[in-house]
Amino acid sequence: MIKARGLARRFSARGRTVDAVKGVDIDVSAGELVGFLGPNGAGKTTTLRMLTTLLRPTAGEAVVGGCDLLADPLGVRKRIGYVAQGGGTAPECRLGEEIELQGRLYGLTKAEAHRRGAALTEQLDLAGLDERLTKTLSGGQRRRLDIALGLVHDPKLVFFDEPTTGLDPQSRANLWEHIRGLRAEHGVTLFLTTHYLDEADSLCDRILVIDNGQIVAEGSPDSLKARVSGDGVEIGVPAESVTTAAEIVGRIEGAHEVSVLDGTVRFRVPRGDTAMPELLRALDSADVPMLSMQVHRPTLDDVFLTLTGRSLRDAEQTEEAGEVTADAA
Repeated sequence: MIKARGLARRFSARGRTVDAVKGVDIDVSAGELVGFLGPNGAGKTTTLRMLTTLLRPTAGEAVVGGCDLLADPLGVRKRIGYVAQGGGTAPECRLGEEIELQGRLYGLTKAEAHRRGAALTEQLDLAGLDERLTKTLSGGQRRRLDIALGLVHDPKLVFFDEPTTGLDPQSRANLWEHIRGLRAEHGVTLFLTTHYLDEADSLCDRILVIDNGQIVAEGSPDSLKARVSGDGVEIGVPAESVTTAAEIVGRIEGAHEVSVLDGTVRFRVPRGDTAMPELLRALDSADVPMLSMQVHRPTLDDVFLTLTGRSLRDAEQTEEAGEVTADAA
């Protein structure tokens, strides 16, 4: 469904050049649900805009939905659905009107657009809301309407840009089920960007991690987490015993990345559950009381920290800063 090679985008404005995307290769097969993960400014949105024909690549090539991205952008647009992060509904329009208009813009007859709209509102729990003004819809209802607008022409490849941003936990969970249903019941191929680690972990068959405009890792959530060497363990001990505790931890087989902060000793070990009995016995023999203990399995944030030296949660810079200036130039 997607085959991109060397896709790149450079922005130039006011004497400054920004390489937002630096030659990425992307392969997505039919029926996959692929997540595109990375911090703000990493190149996610620029890549998505290129793949959806909203931004012309500076270099590289791609086939999207069976059509050449550069030679046949209109063919790409006909074959894909796009659910933007901010949505695009008119607040004074009725829900049914919005869906029908979108269908007509894709070349459907009025009857076809009405039929598709009725099926989608039923599938997306929007039935009975045709006469509601979009500005009166809840956040979850608006996002489901955005999905309906992206699906009205029956595309087999759909792009989601941050699909659950701003939703409450219940609405997020509800939308996850609808997204899963698109693939399971209709065979739709899905490509989504997200900042939410739990979202990528729960939804995606495969994840692409982008940082600084380059793909730095890809694989299933489990295979990516397997790259992190072991479980993370934290133990709390009295301040006067922390040096002794750290020395004991250092003698545990397989323990590494040992660090001390205040009264907490942190380290990694291949199996936290099996290492703890040995550690407890050693601490007890040394008369070092354990005040607290936490063991956690590797997360996708740990993967990113291992790969890049920083956390996905730490990056707060503006998304694609160069893009704004370039659009104005």
